[in-house]
Amino acid sequence: MSRVPSALGLHTTHSKYVEVIPLLPPYPAAVPGRYSLEVQVFRGYWMVSWFKDEFGYPERQAAAEQGVEPEDFFDDLLVRVPPGSMGLMLQPFWAPGLRTPGPEAKGAIIGFGDVHTRAHLYRAILEGLAYALREGKEKTERRSGIPITELRVAGGGSRSRGAMQLTADVFGLPAARPHVSEASGLGAAVDAAVGLGLHRSFETAVREMTRQGDLFEPDPEAQATYQALYGRVYNRMYQRLQPLYEQIREVIGYPPRAGIRR
Repeated sequence: MSRVPSALGLHTTHSKYVEVIPLLPPYPAAVPGRYSLEVQVFRGYWMVSWFKDEFGYPERQAAAEQGVEPEDFFDDLLVRVPPGSMGLMLQPFWAPGLRTPGPEAKGAIIGFGDVHTRAHLYRAILEGLAYALREGKEKTERRSGIPITELRVAGGGSRSRGAMQLTADVFGLPAARPHVSEASGLGAAVDAAVGLGLHRSFETAVREMTRQGDLFEPDPEAQATYQALYGRVYNRMYQRLQPLYEQIREVIGYPPRAGIRR
């Protein structure tokens, strides 16, 4: 996970060539003979930056006074709201996709009521992102035939205890973060150590250079709420809203069709 304006992804490494989305190939892994499968949520944790810019003035002001990042205060918003955000559901397609979601896709928020505040909106953003990643997990399992039994979460989002617990609850799986949040640099160091012969294998380098940080176990009550909302609502949102996205595209012209400029 990351707070920068980039994609949020679910990554798995396999010994066999597998296309999670047909005709979209996996990446060659750093480990020879392995493949890195990825399912992306375009923009992803950019949505936290969007929330900060549009709705996070109190946190920005407090951060400026204390010399910290505004995101450091966002866990306070999470604890104000119960799992499920009192029925506020977010589909995080803030940028068009390639297949599912397709190029017509748009973001959607449904279930608003008079109880909802900006804290509910923030939690709904993180829940929507977690639902989308869980959907990617299930696609990966179907295509590869290999179940995913635990999660490793890295990037800026992993610094949030609230986001880590929410992720474990939505997936119904234990979620661990590494001892450093920005794991890309650590991965590059592991590659370099093996390439230079400082460690004889990737297994040795990983064992010697990395360690697990905090582990978050799913809360059964929250997990039950998320399981129901994911299966009965989130999984149906795109299919139900897709025809309306197409109509919006026809009227407004955004996103533009390939090769057509308006």
